Amino acid sequence: MAPEAEYTSIDVAADAAFSASDRGNARMTPEERIAALTDGLHQSLELAVESPSHWQVLLDASATLWRYSGGNVALLMMQMAQRGTEEPTLVAGYKEWARHGRTVSRGEHALWVIAPRTARVQQVTLPDGTRQRIPVGEKLPHGGVDDGKKTVITGWRGQAVFDVSQTHGTPLLVPRGGAGEVADAGELWQSLAAVAGRLGFDVDVTDAQYGLTSGFTDFAGHRVQVGAWLSPEERTAVLAHELGHVLLHGPDDEIGRLYGSSADHRGLAEVEAESVAYTVLRAHGIDRGPQSATYLAEWADAVIEVENDAMAHDAGGNPPGSRAGIAKSVLGRVTAASKGILEITHPPGFGGKISAVDADPRVNPAASYMGVERPVRSVDGPVMAGP
Repeated sequence: MAPEAEYTSIDVAADAAFSASDRGNARMTPEERIAALTDGLHQSLELAVESPSHWQVLLDASATLWRYSGGNVALLMMQMAQRGTEEPTLVAGYKEWARHGRTVSRGEHALWVIAPRTARVQQVTLPDGTRQRIPVGEKLPHGGVDDGKKTVITGWRGQAVFDVSQTHGTPLLVPRGGAGEVADAGELWQSLAAVAGRLGFDVDVTDAQYGLTSGFTDFAGHRVQVGAWLSPEERTAVLAHELGHVLLHGPDDEIGRLYGSSADHRGLAEVEAESVAYTVLRAHGIDRGPQSATYLAEWADAVIEVENDAMAHDAGGNPPGSRAGIAKSVLGRVTAASKGILEITHPPGFGGKISAVDADPRVNPAASYMGVERPVRSVDGPVMAGP
């Protein structure tokens, strides 16, 4: 008996009302929908490799939609661009918008993202020490010990969502992440230093690196060094960059070693770290511009170098040897690391997803967050999520 899947499906009435006119794709099977979305994602990532400026556009979108995975950010950007509309800002399903007093406007076509199918299973330890998962409610094997329930991913599905620009109803102020309010460099520095602390790293502002590099991450000593000669704004940017290294390029970076981002291809590791810094700072209203240009311009060359090496050598394991595969892996790593940082530093904006706190219509006179209460900060540190 297979575990019964527990996932939120889109409203049947909404599906009938809006998907029927969704560019002729209404009769797609779930498998065909996933195949179409995956193909579109690969095309977008191929374009990002061919044009580094497109990679920067994806990072700009990730700064606004940072609560979404990198792959879904690329999918949303691609679909909105195909329709000639503005970039997505705040995205939710039909039911979710209804819960917040907004209705999808007639004639709007759904945007599609890839979402997991999940199931609740019972975890059991057998007498021989092996572990097994069984459907919830099923009788435990003889001698088995109940280790509790767990939600597992059983597959993937296409989920219909709509941008706030496709809805009408209860007024909702939507600040754009990455624009408008610009963070104070000193306050952001303190927030980023707190992230480093949660990860077990001390931050030193020192002249020790003068003439060598503006920043350095010492994994053995659990220390991040930032140049004392830099301006406050430059120090903040360098610390964000080094946090990218802390989260992505440590000794336990098994994924990075598959395509050499941590060692053999230091160039790609630098692009990853700078992409994290660019996204985090952009979400806080700081446009790195010229400072990031050199790093991001090398994006395509770094990916192609990794692809060529993967074709020429047996790297052991199964490295993502295609350009789209490498780009998907890098985008997933960058956006997951950025999300982990932004969940603590809390930039303005909703991160692309609306929560009960964000949508609370009560106005707190003491708040300066566009008329709604500022979300409560996460008590957890950065968590590396899936791509």
